[in-house]
Amino acid sequence: MHSKIDVVIMAGGKGKRLMPLTANTPKPLLKVGGKPIIEYNTDLLASCGIKHIYIAVNYLSDQIISYFKANNKHQIEFNFIEESKSLGTIGALKLEDHFKKEYILVMNADLLTNVNLDTVFKDFLSKKADALIATVPYNVDIPHDVVETYEGIVTNLKVKHSSTYNLNAGIYIFKRVCLEFIPENTFFDATDLIKVLLEKGKNISTYSISGYWLDIGKPEDFEKAQKDINHLKF
Repeated sequence: MHSKIDVVIMAGGKGKRLMPLTANTPKPLLKVGGKPIIEYNTDLLASCGIKHIYIAVNYLSDQIISYFKANNKHQIEFNFIEESKSLGTIGALKLEDHFKKEYILVMNADLLTNVNLDTVFKDFLSKKADALIATVPYNVDIPHDVVETYEGIVTNLKVKHSSTYNLNAGIYIFKRVCLEFIPENTFFDATDLIKVLLEKGKNISTYSISGYWLDIGKPEDFEKAQKDINHLKF
């Protein structure tokens, strides 16, 4: 995997929903089980043989840069993409013109997951797609019968059931040429890029994560991570 792919961790967000925890600490450096959230991801990447990681930073960026200068047990070469303003979950990639590899893995810094990224990459290559979105299954139980209508008239009655949705897991793989569609110096999310690629007729594959995955966005997610980390293998 490491010989064919560049890796970018998006760590520029303000983590507003986790205030006041993020008032003086960037969300990627909040500790889960005694270790910063982002370091679980750098450890995961190192386990796949990745030796060079780009990290896009903005909010309290000096803390993230200082942390990895002082804590780099895997001897990873870190390159920091510094945003002068918030550029969304992928806009910062336009600031970096040194990507050499054919593919780019982009992941959010606030994920806690033990997904095998080698397997994700192999799956992506096997499908010969232009981009990949990793997903997590999300089940919704419908508690009552569903009444379907059209212009006020009942057309169908569905007995209660459950539905499974594929949620965006915040991990993407792109062919390097896809980055051409990211606008310069503009707030642009990875989902915006996916929409543009779909409009251009590009093939987007998915990979469903069956292992552990948690997006640490809200205080309750942060609390769940603190509990889960005690009995998880990373």
